[in-house]
Amino acid sequence: MFHNIFWFRRDLRLSDNAGLFHALKDGLPVIPVFIFDTQILGKLSDRSDPRVTFIYDTILKLKQDLQSIGSDLDIRYGNPYEVWTSILQEYKLKNVFTNHDFESYAVDRDNAIGKLLEDNHIGFRTYKDHVIFEKNEVVKDDGKPYTVFTPYKRKWIEKLSASSGSQELFQAFEAYRSEDYTQGFCKTLKDKECPDLSVMGFERSCIPMPSEIVSLAIIKNYDKDRDFPAIIGTSRLGLHFRFGTISIREKAKKAIALNQTFLSELIWRDFYAMILYHFPHVEKKSFRPEYDNIVWRNDVSEFTSWCEGRTGYPIVDAGMRELSATGFMHNRVRMITASFLTKHLLIDWRWGEAWFAEKLLDFDLASNNGGWQWAAGCGTDAAPYFRIFSPDAQTERFDKDRGYIKTWVTELGTSSYPTPIVDHKFARERCLSVYKAGLGR
Repeated sequence: MFHNIFWFRRDLRLSDNAGLFHALKDGLPVIPVFIFDTQILGKLSDRSDPRVTFIYDTILKLKQDLQSIGSDLDIRYGNPYEVWTSILQEYKLKNVFTNHDFESYAVDRDNAIGKLLEDNHIGFRTYKDHVIFEKNEVVKDDGKPYTVFTPYKRKWIEKLSASSGSQELFQAFEAYRSEDYTQGFCKTLKDKECPDLSVMGFERSCIPMPSEIVSLAIIKNYDKDRDFPAIIGTSRLGLHFRFGTISIREKAKKAIALNQTFLSELIWRDFYAMILYHFPHVEKKSFRPEYDNIVWRNDVSEFTSWCEGRTGYPIVDAGMRELSATGFMHNRVRMITASFLTKHLLIDWRWGEAWFAEKLLDFDLASNNGGWQWAAGCGTDAAPYFRIFSPDAQTERFDKDRGYIKTWVTELGTSSYPTPIVDHKFARERCLSVYKAGLGR
């Protein structure tokens, strides 16, 4: 008997899942599959990486949910190409369904798997699920991609409310009710084992994970509270968006009704995903090529001080310590710390991007890359190279009572706290000189 497979990746939920919806409606019994990818896991340096624990626990919960409706989750561990070669020997398949992923590794992986399936006369069907709009869905009138956020956002909103007005808007958000078709899962899967974390070379992390449930008050007051790190004024949903444990469509629909500033943050996700799709070179190089001519200092000891939160600038150090301890850093502080590394210390933005990629629970390549290139001045819609955040001014504006700083820099005001790693005025003038030289200005 023929089956279809749905391949879970960064969409770890049964509800409002586009690819899963199409798989379940196709008519053949659906075998759910998840692969712990050794190509990805092998690059992680922390054997207790909290994201692995999060994915592991989420997969076990997904497995339990599927077992409760008489099915199961086929969990594999290995190189995806080798895993799929094995799967093809075990099941008689018609199609494999999954959702899009535009990171370079994912594109190469999917091309290889797609070719393998094609050679075996099996369809490979992929769908949009991670964002509201992707690829060429929001472009300029001449068909070219936007590289500035504000006009992109304007067109994004226009597209959402075009033609049928609000009716089309809400129809778009309710189009993939995969939870209504669970009878389509294969019911003959029994006792599929999940490899233990230790078998994969990992151990459990003790870092607590942010909830996927957010107070409506946070969203309603998002525009007023989001810039102040001492209070809980942001949703902390990034981890759940990254791994698809919540639906972007559901949250965007609520944002439209509750807070336009929060909606803008979701549009930024779409924007950076679109940039990665159209300009894949940003993974390794500056979006603006001329910025690759900047001569970075790349002082290793200063980079280490930045990573460890020992720069002598309290707002920077608080952010870096929060990141190491929790896997989270407040959005405003992300901008401050990124600006400090690239402009005060003149360390290549790619170093900082890689550190955030290693530490952030909510690491998403497109958004992380876009944020770092923005801070360094070399990206789309970037802060001008001459815009250099003053850590002290940022502190006075967003942490005036030092509530956030005191939480993470407990030795502040004692002899244990380091003196500033560099003078702000000197660093600013040095940065302007180096950037001007690199840009030929």
